[in-house]
Amino acid sequence: MTYPHLRQNRRRAAAIAVPLVAGMLLAACGSGDSGSSGGKEPQTITFSYGPANAQDTAYEQLAKDYEASHPGVTIKVNKISAETYGQTLQTQMAAGNGPDVMQINSGAGQPGTVGTLAKPGLLLELTDSSFKSNVPEAELVGYDYKGNLYGVPSSTQIMSVIYNDELAKQNNVTIDASTNLDDVISQCGAVAATGSSIFALAGSVPANTGIMTVEIASSTVYGPDPDWDQKRTDGKTTFAKTKGWQQALQAVVDLNKAGCFQNGAAGAGFADLTNASSSGKAFGFFAPSGAAKSIMDAAGGHVTLVALGAPSPADKNYLTISSDIGLAGNAKTKSPKLVEDFIKFSISKEEAKKFADAQGTIPIGGNLDAADLLPQYQPVADQLTNKDYRTFAVDEWTNPEVYNALGTGVTGLLTGQTTVDEVLKNMDAAWDNG
Repeated sequence: MTYPHLRQNRRRAAAIAVPLVAGMLLAACGSGDSGSSGGKEPQTITFSYGPANAQDTAYEQLAKDYEASHPGVTIKVNKISAETYGQTLQTQMAAGNGPDVMQINSGAGQPGTVGTLAKPGLLLELTDSSFKSNVPEAELVGYDYKGNLYGVPSSTQIMSVIYNDELAKQNNVTIDASTNLDDVISQCGAVAATGSSIFALAGSVPANTGIMTVEIASSTVYGPDPDWDQKRTDGKTTFAKTKGWQQALQAVVDLNKAGCFQNGAAGAGFADLTNASSSGKAFGFFAPSGAAKSIMDAAGGHVTLVALGAPSPADKNYLTISSDIGLAGNAKTKSPKLVEDFIKFSISKEEAKKFADAQGTIPIGGNLDAADLLPQYQPVADQLTNKDYRTFAVDEWTNPEVYNALGTGVTGLLTGQTTVDEVLKNMDAAWDNG
């Protein structure tokens, strides 16, 4: 699937938000220390990924499908906690005991991404021309480094508000794709008075506060100016001087002040977020849209969720979308041909659709049509088909510390220990140090 507005460097920090799924049920193996030295390659390889929960088995099924269609091949799957996956992978790869194949995030916006692993030569270059012919160019950018391809995406999803619309309406709350920030804030007080909240937030977790704020910035910053990141790279603007960034952070302050988050949100972790959502005390939370399917599956059909964009103070709301999670190979694998073939297998039409259906996302290379979208995407179908979306901004940031400065800064805004201006200045400093 081609997204015209998805420009350079599709970098993401979505996977670090995926652990949000883990509590919402209703209520390394090394690859060796040297490359292939000739002769027949070993037909056993290792594959690491970070499942969001026990039901997240799409990558495991991919491995089984490959084994079934390639007799004699064994793929040893290693599951790593999604909450620590990026840093764990980064550490293993740097130590020389990483897996042969790995789930990876595009870009260089966090540990364990294509950029941070390709720069020191730790990733296997993918040279088969079919990668570029089978996956739209826009979706491959962010999986390359200095012109060479080191990974491919597995699916596309929205950075969203996972929202229980039925529960919200039972509590006289109405939010849809056209709802702006003021509309949301006007409804928060009445909900808070009942001991509930419209949104649940893991305020002490930079990944969660960051994803929320960048979603808002997709409308206040990147909607009007999709080239903002490039301008920041070129030194033509800064976070501190950009009105849209000021608006995005102020929106968080206003949401918090209005009681739109659960009590104690500033110090809350993922467990608090999941408890609030699963108990019905919160109607939505900020996470990649694939989380909706995971939760609905775990709930056994007893809950229906939808994916919405974050409300903003801008004149027009934009979605945040990307193909951040994919596969890459280890440069030190003793089975480079097998590794590359397995990765190529993952983007075949049949496997891509199977993976997306299992994840509740959108297939790589598919057509973006409302009729093809899963039910949870129907509330934003018009935004998707009208291309009212932008990439997750972190995809193009210079280093992980920029996103960390945002996430920790927002926590400071929630506690009142910092200001909007201070957060933006810290983000500029982190950018310039990248």
